[in-house]
Amino acid sequence: MNIRPIHTDNDYKAALRELSAYFSNEPEMGTEDGDRFEILATLVEAYEANHFPVEAPDPIEAIRFRMEQGGLTAKDLVPYIGRANRVYEVLNGKRSLTIEMIRNLHRNLGIPAESLIGPE
Repeated sequence: MNIRPIHTDNDYKAALRELSAYFSNEPEMGTEDGDRFEILATLVEAYEANHFPVEAPDPIEAIRFRMEQGGLTAKDLVPYIGRANRVYEVLNGKRSLTIEMIRNLHRNLGIPAESLIGPE
């Protein structure tokens, strides 16, 4: 099996081309092709994690995204955040989320707690 690490953009593109051939007919695990597919996928994933990191959304963006997904309005957030003026303060970035708000939004709207806590 001749597999090399992915160091450059050209290496990355070549690995993607080779991987894409397997997508239409995914090889069986445990076979030589299956092992090659798994190794290439792992290498591509590692390269992408280092070169194209996906940052967690800002807590307000996460709330707005969930609102858009569910067709929710600010009024719908009152049970989870508090009075309407508090909801607007949170959505406008003038008030931080409390632990209780985070728990409520996570538990009731399914917003990942990590997104609501925000970056370190």
